[in-house]
Amino acid sequence: MRLDAAFGLVADLRLSLVGGLWPTILAIWHAPSLLFQPLEISRTFMSCVWDLYGNSVDEAGRDVKKGLITPHAYGVVLDLGAGHGHTVNYFDHSRVTKYVAVEPNMHMHAELRRTASAAGYSEDAGTLLILPCGAENISTILSHLPALHPPVDTLISVLTLCSIPSPQSTISALVTEVLKPGGQMLFYEHVLSERKDVVWWQRFWTPLWGIVFDGCRLDRPSHRWIEDVGGWVQGEGGIWGKEGETEEHLFWHRVGRLVRHK
Repeated sequence: MRLDAAFGLVADLRLSLVGGLWPTILAIWHAPSLLFQPLEISRTFMSCVWDLYGNSVDEAGRDVKKGLITPHAYGVVLDLGAGHGHTVNYFDHSRVTKYVAVEPNMHMHAELRRTASAAGYSEDAGTLLILPCGAENISTILSHLPALHPPVDTLISVLTLCSIPSPQSTISALVTEVLKPGGQMLFYEHVLSERKDVVWWQRFWTPLWGIVFDGCRLDRPSHRWIEDVGGWVQGEGGIWGKEGETEEHLFWHRVGRLVRHK
């Protein structure tokens, strides 16, 4: 693997530290009790970074998401790790009846609400639901949804499975308990590479990357874990790569649409 590819994320680390560190220090200055709340410090930092770079990350995957989400998302849509709600901008409003945004970082909720409102989804109208929990909190998610279980038509994960706790059991529970029979999962994730030299560097960087970016890991084969849940309709949808992406990329992406058997 070329060294420039192996060290390509150093610039991302530097920019994120420059953009997020000072606001986080100020937050601690104003609320010293944060020093005893490492998770809250991490989320404060991540929200500052996302304020600066969330739009550019969205733009980098725009073509993928337009091809994946716009023609396929329908009904009640559950968006894992919704962030600022960029996903809602790819909906066909005539087909998506409700947007359920799962986002544990409450610092992002105000912008998430604004983005959804601008796209025509609101809590007042009953077309928007923001859940301040993680994807792993299955019982909490289900308790806020209609009594009919499983209640979700479309499950979406965009650059989220890299950081959820207990990913394999969480993915399995989301598919089997939250997603309707006949429903679909749409995902766009950076995953473990199929090249051993890239994998070595992904595993080298993951401990540091995870500390800086709220638990994000570069070395998860998330697409395989989704496939391994089973119960998918054969010959409908599938898993593919991001067009034009080099195999040496540390953030190697897989895109997928899988439909659950009825």
